[in-house]
Amino acid sequence: MPRAKSKVESVLKKKGFQESEGDHHYFIYFTQDGKKTRAITKTSHTRKMKDIPDSLLGQMAKQCYLPKQQFLDLIDCSLTQEDYEKILYSQEKL
Repeated sequence: MPRAKSKVESVLKKKGFQESEGDHHYFIYFTQDGKKTRAITKTSHTRKMKDIPDSLLGQMAKQCYLPKQQFLDLIDCSLTQEDYEKILYSQEKL
């Protein structure tokens, strides 16, 4: 199910991702201790895209080292930042 681009970007920032500008809006995950991780995803600059389609949400999930459902849980706020860090730590992505 698609998600609003503005909501996805807002939640990513609230969950520890820092935005960086380039040819896209890049979101780089920093741990609560301020350590930069390899979890990086992006969204488009285009204003025409109001919703992020399911297929792109799946790609974003992979870039964040999560199965799609867990990424949606992160966006829908049932997966906390602490839980996300535990997942990254267990996968040795930190």
